[in-house]
Amino acid sequence: MRLLIIEDDQRLARLMRRVLAEEHYTIDVAHDGEEGLDLALQGIYDVAIVDWMLPTRDGPAICRAIRAARTPMSLLLLTARGQLEDRVSGLDSGADDYLVKPFAFEELLARVRALSRRFTPPGSDTSELRVGEIVLDLRSHMARRGSRVLDLTPTEWNLLEYLMRNVGLSLSRQQILDYVWSYERDVQIALVDVYISYLRRKLNAPGESDPIMTVRGVGYRLEASRV
Repeated sequence: MRLLIIEDDQRLARLMRRVLAEEHYTIDVAHDGEEGLDLALQGIYDVAIVDWMLPTRDGPAICRAIRAARTPMSLLLLTARGQLEDRVSGLDSGADDYLVKPFAFEELLARVRALSRRFTPPGSDTSELRVGEIVLDLRSHMARRGSRVLDLTPTEWNLLEYLMRNVGLSLSRQQILDYVWSYERDVQIALVDVYISYLRRKLNAPGESDPIMTVRGVGYRLEASRV
């Protein structure tokens, strides 16, 4: 599941990202309304968590624009406004659910799970990720390419998981850094290139194609057609 957080309170956004990442969601963050709407309209997110009060464009306006564009996703509106008329106004703008600040993260997770279920077809297998011959078994925490088991460190696992959850998308080094090293401070962006090289050495045996493409001036992309 891929989530978008649009929240100008950077501390709260970091906390939400950390809590949601522990549940294995893929998360992007925007800190103002225009940037958030641009990301949302790409149509790659299952759920957007949208703050009401934002710079450049407020939450209800974002919800209305997303609905007008018929972009399929669930919308959770966050606000400090708890009056009935505010809740009605938020839902009428196109939001699917409404969460009043301050909130418990357990409730946030429950709301996101409820909203995300509509994007999980009955009987679908969410216990593994598969891109061509590359498989991540999320229950046993085992990785393999074909019949070959990949001995990955936790950081290499997180890096490969992020690439697989975003297969075919060009990810910037900053996006990768924010996801894989989200719990650490003062991490240099050059570490992304170092760990990509580590992952490539383990992922690619002699004679196998490298599915991790370098996108010049941007970052990296996992190509399904190369595995």
